[in-house]
Amino acid sequence: MTAGSSPDGVSVHPQAVCESATVGRGTRVEAFAHILPRAVLGENCNISDHVFIDNDVVIGESVTVESGVRIGARAMVGAGAIVTRDVPARAVVSGNPARIVGYVDTPRIETPERAPAEEDGPPVTATSVRRVTRHRLTRVDDLRGTLTVGEFLREIPFQAKRYFIVSDVPGTEVRGEHAHRKCEQFLVCIRGSVSVVVDDGSATEEIELNQSHRGLYVPPMIWAVQFKYSPDAMLLVFASDYYDAADYVRDYDEFRALAAG
Repeated sequence: MTAGSSPDGVSVHPQAVCESATVGRGTRVEAFAHILPRAVLGENCNISDHVFIDNDVVIGESVTVESGVRIGARAMVGAGAIVTRDVPARAVVSGNPARIVGYVDTPRIETPERAPAEEDGPPVTATSVRRVTRHRLTRVDDLRGTLTVGEFLREIPFQAKRYFIVSDVPGTEVRGEHAHRKCEQFLVCIRGSVSVVVDDGSATEEIELNQSHRGLYVPPMIWAVQFKYSPDAMLLVFASDYYDAADYVRDYDEFRALAAG
């Protein structure tokens, strides 16, 4: 789309680059914004200066994207949203300010709020993502309280060398957004709730963790994102290796290439 105003009220600043031909009536694109060819923008949107919108992004009507924001490939922005921060690839956002509410093509698996101490079914179940498994740890309830136990190499499939705890995360924040080349992780939400998206490069799944005796095993080369933290959430993560910055894959396109190799 060329710079200037069109008959349907679309306005593109002379110093913006709008390669998309699918821009809704009344939308304004400000200076130094760059919109790639396969992006789709609804009517009456305001794309501020220095915004970058990747391919296959879908933006609803009456959306405002504030200055300097980057919206990753295949992301979806709900109608009326005000986007104040970068949006990761494939994320679904809505609201004012916009927050992540899900991920594209990612089914959500919920865990009941409460479960009996002894439950039917196997203690380890597969997910739709290769090698990622859900684990039911030992839980004992009595008048003195609740005891949860997990044994390394028995219930947790590796020997941990490190642990960390994530807490006090605002509900709009997203953690993770990376894969590990070699490190294995085991996640347990010991208080509150958090959702975890796991992705092997071809299949994705969103899994809610909200019980201290439910764990999620994340092997190497799985892209993982944690979001939807409840205000009281406390996420305990066991890791098979010491911290090593070189073990992280932080670019999603690089991860996809490595996963396909």
